[in-house]
Amino acid sequence: MKRPYGSGSDPTGWLRSYHRPPAGAPTLVVFPHAGGSATGYYSLSAVLSDSAEVLNVQYPGRQDRLGERCIEDIGEMADRVVEALLPRAHRPLALFGHSLGSIVAYEVALRLERLHPDRAPIGVIVSGRPAAAIHLSRGLSRMEDEELASSIFDLAGTPPELLADKDLMAAVLPSLRADFKAAESYRGGVGSRLACPLYAYSGAQDFNVPREGLLRWSEHTAAAFTARFFEGGHFYLQSSEHEVARAIADDLRAFAAASLVGSGR
Repeated sequence: MKRPYGSGSDPTGWLRSYHRPPAGAPTLVVFPHAGGSATGYYSLSAVLSDSAEVLNVQYPGRQDRLGERCIEDIGEMADRVVEALLPRAHRPLALFGHSLGSIVAYEVALRLERLHPDRAPIGVIVSGRPAAAIHLSRGLSRMEDEELASSIFDLAGTPPELLADKDLMAAVLPSLRADFKAAESYRGGVGSRLACPLYAYSGAQDFNVPREGLLRWSEHTAAAFTARFFEGGHFYLQSSEHEVARAIADDLRAFAAASLVGSGR
């Protein structure tokens, strides 16, 4: 496992910083997909390390947090991330979430705007999920282990040899199941809107995210909205990583410029 650059600076265990940030750069908080981990976004963090201080979220119940209780509620996840972020949110802050991470990021942004307006994000990027107001439930959390493992393979995000490793699956499936339960029980987003810009990314061939569902994220912001489509399926972040990183860097600059205009500076 990669040793975080700022491993001693987050007593909560929720945040990982793998690369020293450039002076004056904004902070980008990255929220993984269901079953995902902070190290799964290490490569993206590396590519973005010249543009931002990247903080990768580590949900409990996996890797170095394997012994901790998995969280089965999006609101509780968001509350814990807000607590972890507050001592560190001194730079301009932006959020990026993929799949499950999209709704966690969105809920974190809502809480920061409502409860801590001085730490409110300058922008949010959601990825790989229809709008927050759209309830999704494929019943994945109720599947037997073998069926659940097969569903991961269907998403093309897990190599077949890993699925055949029974010990690994025994370690991974509990957190994956908990994440799916959190996603399936989520009923947020209806009528709620962010004050900051919200951009939505998707793989052009992602059958889990219909175009119209992605575009409905526009209902969740009172500011600018943009949709971007990249070559690939649900895990387009892997196949189009450098293109995605360039888009994120460009969008961070756009968020920063808009926040300066909004503040009158």
